[in-house]
Amino acid sequence: MFQGRRGRQVRRSTEDRPTPDTPVNWRRLLSYLKPYRGRMALAIAALSVSSAMGLTFPLVIVQLLDSVLKEQNLAQLNWLTLALIGVFFVQASFSLVQSYTLNFVGENIVLDLRAQLYRHLQNLSLGFYANRRTGEIISRISSDVTQVRTLLTNNATQLLSNVVSLIGSVVIVFLLNPRLVVFVLVLMLAIVGIAVFYGRALQGMSTKVQDSLADSTVAVEEGLQGIRVVKSFTNEGHEVNRYQSALRVTLQASLRLALYRSVFGGLMAFLGFSAVAAILWFSGREVLAGRLEFSTISGFLIYSITIASSLGGLSSLYGQFREAVGAIQRFFEIIDTTPDVADAPTAGTMPAVAGAIRFDAVSFGYENNAAVINNVSLDIAPGEIVALVGPSGAGKSTLFNLIPRFYDPTAGVIAIDGVDIRTVTQQSLRSQIGLVPQETILFGGTIRENIAYGRLNASEAEIIEAAKAANAHNFIMETPKSYDTIVGERGVKLSGGQRQRLAIARAILKDPRILLLDEATSSLDSESEELVQDALDRLMQGRTSVIIAHRLSTIKIAHRIVVLDQGRIAEMGDHETLIAQNGLYAHLYSLQFRGNEVAKELAPIPTLQ
Repeated sequence: MFQGRRGRQVRRSTEDRPTPDTPVNWRRLLSYLKPYRGRMALAIAALSVSSAMGLTFPLVIVQLLDSVLKEQNLAQLNWLTLALIGVFFVQASFSLVQSYTLNFVGENIVLDLRAQLYRHLQNLSLGFYANRRTGEIISRISSDVTQVRTLLTNNATQLLSNVVSLIGSVVIVFLLNPRLVVFVLVLMLAIVGIAVFYGRALQGMSTKVQDSLADSTVAVEEGLQGIRVVKSFTNEGHEVNRYQSALRVTLQASLRLALYRSVFGGLMAFLGFSAVAAILWFSGREVLAGRLEFSTISGFLIYSITIASSLGGLSSLYGQFREAVGAIQRFFEIIDTTPDVADAPTAGTMPAVAGAIRFDAVSFGYENNAAVINNVSLDIAPGEIVALVGPSGAGKSTLFNLIPRFYDPTAGVIAIDGVDIRTVTQQSLRSQIGLVPQETILFGGTIRENIAYGRLNASEAEIIEAAKAANAHNFIMETPKSYDTIVGERGVKLSGGQRQRLAIARAILKDPRILLLDEATSSLDSESEELVQDALDRLMQGRTSVIIAHRLSTIKIAHRIVVLDQGRIAEMGDHETLIAQNGLYAHLYSLQFRGNEVAKELAPIPTLQ
């Protein structure tokens, strides 16, 4: 266990990983082939023909030897040679069809699996992401999906090819000499038994490799995402060591898996070639006993090699299958995760709202922890500006996140315009709520794309108007490509004030009736702060606004201030009233808000160098 943001407990993702004993629903897995059953049937047909052509090769060899050793027929030798070339041509042609068709199906399955997994990830609640790390999720959507694809296509067709070759070879050997089949079957049972024994160990070790690979991906993702923090604390070496430590764990798991694979492969090769030697020995006895033609030994030898290689291939595929089971379990473990917050079956559409918000005896706690919000009742009128203040951990952000249903309360009701928000769809609810978070999140595209994220079908004129209202248009026009300028990952190419103004423009474009603002202007310089505050004032006009306040100026423009302490409402009123009460708010004001304002007033005016 470790402490997550806002002080709540977050479980490490390794606790939720599936175990090797978790069963796999094979019918469900094979259903991913259903949209491509026609092409898959073509691939199987082509593979069957190609494998059948391979089975005729030993018979032609036998006929060639008979024509040379017995009949000494040159014309028949020429004809059989041409026939053999024809067999190879047909086999190569069908192999080409099978290979391309199989790759077509495989690539489409990868697309389907990743699209389904990402769609499901987008639908999961924030509680899921509080318990998971992004790097691990990326590992599941990349390497695990690739393993599932390989199992469904390449491994499945290799399995069919080996089965066709094995059964065909056994049948032909039976027709040539039934006594040899019993001998071959005994060898088959021995090899299959050893393969099953090794398979489970391979699955467990492969799952450990995938898990450790996910952990190393997490280290990379966190180190690169927080590169500014890394460099500011000069911890580049620490991050390199952290990644190398994760890689060493992956290396140890991979080497152990490689050792088992090598032992398994070597053992299968030894048993396969031993089976060939045993079959050759048995065939020689049959020739000496007069029950088998000498020329037929060559055919037996080739068929015995085919049988041995098919058995070895099946054993290897079984090992690969056991390894892939872990990836399948990890994939379905995500797919089967249900959102903590879900629309009710009878959920309707939230009508256009005026913006009245009501908390009726609302309580909430993360997982099994103590309540973060405890029996809060609060009425917010349409168009009212309410500032939430309180010491760290008082429950401000939690109360804030309950309004758009990022989480559902464990007790009580939250209603907007008298409608319980759990009775309407999340999409229709959130479409009428605008959010400007404390940490401004921008995507790595253009400025235009980031503003238009507020309303994807907005016109160019509407985007520019929103930017002007957010005091962003002027700085946008000064960038190299104006609205087509790339902002960089998470807006790294822009200043903090510029990023905030783009976030405000995005909210203005959405034009919500309810605004949730986790204000963070205290770190901005005076000029940026003034521009941002002016944009925020414009954004809040005529909207119900709930603000987590960090600045005295914001608190003073609020119609009401709600003071939270330990998940409860400790005080409520306007600034002057609460100061007069000389309670918690007055204490916070003297320690935090007033101190921030004085510090700003005394800060030196920056000069240009």
